[in-house]
Amino acid sequence: MAEVQIGDQAPDFTLPTDGNGEITLSAFRGQKVILYFYPKDDTPGCTAESCAFRDALPAFESLGTQIIGISKCSVKKHNAFKEKYDLNFPLASDENADTCERYGTWIEKSMYGRKYMGIDRSTFLIDENGTITAIWRKVKVPGHIEEVRKELETLKKAAA
Repeated sequence: MAEVQIGDQAPDFTLPTDGNGEITLSAFRGQKVILYFYPKDDTPGCTAESCAFRDALPAFESLGTQIIGISKCSVKKHNAFKEKYDLNFPLASDENADTCERYGTWIEKSMYGRKYMGIDRSTFLIDENGTITAIWRKVKVPGHIEEVRKELETLKKAAA
């Protein structure tokens, strides 16, 4: 499946979340959404990324933006991860990787010569109309939150 591009409509989804029932992307129309895909709960890189989004949430909310994290981890694992690190935004469970595939984040990886399927750490910025306005693939955690915030501020200035 071809991966989504800037300017595409963000593929809609409804996924179970961390104890709050389900989350549907299209329910956030009228707001910007940072949708980030991460490999696994409670691993060093994913914890650092999620905690950075947690700490930046007030700044993103002031820019009219919500945050949603997605991984293949179960709702039970999401609940434990969210509680352990006091995460203040929804984590959606995509256990069968359907949403990951639709966004092009379910990819073949290789470690120590072994090939396997996994989530490519990626972030999508979606505007109020559901259009993808920015994409970061193969995200490196240090500095990533600042890149996303700068993009949001640039969009805000362009709209003013």
